[in-house]
This record gives sequence, structure tokens and C-alpha cells, in this order.
Amino acid sequence: MINARIVLTTAGSADEARKIAEALVDRRLAACVNIVPQIESVYRWEGKVEHAAEWLLVIKTQAAAFKRVRDTIKELHAYNLPECIMLDVCDGDQEYLDWIKKNSS
Repeated sequence: MINARIVLTTAGSADEARKIAEALVDRRLAACVNIVPQIESVYRWEGKVEHAAEWLLVIKTQAAAFKRVRDTIKELHAYNLPECIMLDVCDGDQEYLDWIKKNSS
């Protein structure tokens, strides 16, 4: 069974993205966080279609850490309702999966 997971969230600024990424790695909740700069998001919020520049965080972690990852994102995020979804990892290079396991809890 593969316990590695990918968690996705977005941030409203580069500084916020870095703050969240550094906290997750520092707290050993993620082995790595990729920050994809300046994506454009189109979404419905409070009955209106909105457009925003955001930074996408791709978080490499383990299934057991998801609740703590989610709580950390909520703690540090400026949004009222930050995106936080976990995706299963079906397969991968075993050495890389072991590295995720070793560097996140």
C-alpha cells in the first residue's frame, strides 16, 4: 500500500505561499512543497464569478499527516475557505516514495 499523498491548495500571494510551504516542511508535515507561481483561478464565491491570481502549492506528504496539513493551512491562510484537497498516489519511484515517508510524518 502506498501512503504517499499529494495535497493541493492555493494562496493569494507569493509570500503567503512561501509561509505555508515553509511551515509544512519545517513541521515535517510535508517532504516537499512546489509553488507554481501566478495561476489564474476562476471560481464562484458568494454568488458571483470571481477571477484571481493565485499561487498553487503541490504538497508531498503522507495520508496520516493530512489532518495536520489541513489544520496548518487553515491556521496560516488568509482565505475564509482555503482549498485543501488530498489526492491518492497510485504508484511512483520507490526511492522517491521512501524519501517522502522519511521526511514527513
